[in-house]
Amino acid sequence: MKMLFFAQSRQIAGSGEYVLKTEGVLTQPEWWALLIAVFPGLASQQKTTRLARRKTYLQSDELLYPGDEIVVIPPVSGG
Repeated sequence: MKMLFFAQSRQIAGSGEYVLKTEGVLTQPEWWALLIAVFPGLASQQKTTRLARRKTYLQSDELLYPGDEIVVIPPVSGG
């Protein structure tokens, strides 16, 4: 599962991309647990970060599949 990081999440991960090796379908809480195990600093971002797949924001109950490309979008501000 390929992940793309932006803004604060990119700074925390130290990279714009990461491939998370998974077996089978994951719920979002399972996905977050695996991701935070690799990048503990992302724990503080979990409640305010949105996930997207194929240019669409994911709902909290949607499942994540091994071939997905997940975009990790932390809150942004600007004007």
